[in-house]
Amino acid sequence: MRTDGRLLVDGCIVLFYFVAITAVGLYMGRREKTLNDFALGGRRVPWWAVMASIIAAETSAATFLGAPGEGYTNKSFAYVQLVLGLIIGRFVVGNVFLKPYYTFKVYTVYDYLGVRFGPWTKGFVSALFLFMRTLASGTRLFIPSLVMVVAYRMFAAGGQVQFGQEAVTTVGPYLTAVVALAIVTCLYTAVGGIKAVIWTDVIQACLMFGGALIAIGTLLSHLGGLGEVVRAVPQLTTHEGYFLHGFESSVVAKWKESHRLAVMGPWDYVKLILASDYTLFSALIGATLGNMAAFGTDQDMVQRMLTAETHQRARRSLITAAFMDLPIASAFVFIGILLFAYYQKDPTYRPRATADVFGSYILNVMPVGIRGLVLAGIFATAMGSFSAALNALATGATNDWYIRWVRAKSEAHYVRAARWFTVLFALLMIGIATGFAYAKVTNPGLRIIPVVLGIAGFILGPMLGVFLIGLLTKGRGSDAGNVLALAAGLLATVVVGQLNITVLNTVAPVFGIHRTFQQPAGIPDVSFTWWPMIGALVVFCVGVLFRTPRRVLESAVRHAEAAQTAADVPLALRDTAGAREGVGALGRGGGA
Repeated sequence: MRTDGRLLVDGCIVLFYFVAITAVGLYMGRREKTLNDFALGGRRVPWWAVMASIIAAETSAATFLGAPGEGYTNKSFAYVQLVLGLIIGRFVVGNVFLKPYYTFKVYTVYDYLGVRFGPWTKGFVSALFLFMRTLASGTRLFIPSLVMVVAYRMFAAGGQVQFGQEAVTTVGPYLTAVVALAIVTCLYTAVGGIKAVIWTDVIQACLMFGGALIAIGTLLSHLGGLGEVVRAVPQLTTHEGYFLHGFESSVVAKWKESHRLAVMGPWDYVKLILASDYTLFSALIGATLGNMAAFGTDQDMVQRMLTAETHQRARRSLITAAFMDLPIASAFVFIGILLFAYYQKDPTYRPRATADVFGSYILNVMPVGIRGLVLAGIFATAMGSFSAALNALATGATNDWYIRWVRAKSEAHYVRAARWFTVLFALLMIGIATGFAYAKVTNPGLRIIPVVLGIAGFILGPMLGVFLIGLLTKGRGSDAGNVLALAAGLLATVVVGQLNITVLNTVAPVFGIHRTFQQPAGIPDVSFTWWPMIGALVVFCVGVLFRTPRRVLESAVRHAEAAQTAADVPLALRDTAGAREGVGALGRGGGA
């Protein structure tokens, strides 16, 4: 193996990052003695650190490598306008969702559902979260392995390596990269808990955005300035380069042609809107509901907000992070546009797969040293989102399930359980990342962003519908009704997302059925940006038909009063049956 001395510089930068971030994580979480410390950091984390952690958690390696792919494909800032819905959605979450969570002193947001409706609703939604987050984060974990594998091949070869078929013929190298990244992240997350996650996220968020700015600078330098970019991508000077394709004539014309329509009727426009990924409608409606679901019902995102001292500070963290997302998303999409211009000028290292356009540029074109910093930025984004997911999953499994069945144990016992759950979910995600690696090997053109967002979209919408029933009504919704509503909402998202068709076409050959199944003509194509809205609406409309039992409402009032006067204890540890009968007993930490 011959090695270029310049590559050693980049390798040392990346190695230093891994060692430093692990040390910081272990140091910051060295005093995790209780589940309150492990899961919520004692509710003493500064709001600005929470903000940085939110940014790091939502900006995964899928964003670092996938968002440039969206800019490269669309040659516009269309993807960025989804941030409009993100800001609106977070305003709603900050002003509607957070205060009840603090009122009931929840450890997970599903504790709120247990008080508001009952144990069946809490258990069902918590199980959905564990399934969805494990699957989505496992998929995200695969993304940085794309770069890690090619970086290793380049290091071994002592020079440039072309992204191509020879780099993606086996799953083994990706599995090795995934395992290495997972071990490092799991180590400091299991030992340090949420404080280790948040304080490493602060570093990772700075490194991530700094890496994006460095990449923009080097691309502009290689292109010869912004003028060359405009000449290569002329639509940047028109509204099409900046705003989403709502009803531009070109989009309508393509829709007419593909559907053989002479005239567009009202229903045709509706189908066009639903089928389009990035339109003004999907940004203002679909993305708003999607972000309400992500930041109001997904424990992965909500948990870091619960570490702030008050709901006002948590809201400040959330909304500030939302506005920060605008320049961050713009930077990554702009990188994709710059890459399109660069590969037009010099196609030497242009890869076959769109998902590889940024990775190929980083490894083959970026100057020494700068390349190491940007690679560290990729790993920072991957580790930030991965560590957050691990901690949220471990907290959910411990608080919502383990404590429910294993009672009267010490604080140290529950912390150890949470750490072992961290390891368990890391192993599950490694398996999922390996499966996604196989999918990428067999389909190199697979787009990253729709896959990652689509996985969450199937489940987050129905979850949101249940929370909206609890937050927007005073006496609607019940355990039995919510279970029925959730089943209906999940079925709706599966159908509009055509997951049923995908599964049928996958398993049919196994049973000797050789035909291609298609969606019924009466069901329109629906983009992944709309799935959360559809799922939420179905669940809400079904769930509000049921009335909340009076005893449950009375018990919720007692829980709120007890939470404000008693020590900060997880609701899962309280004597739920006694509380419903008016006893309101609190397990460890005091009584009502």
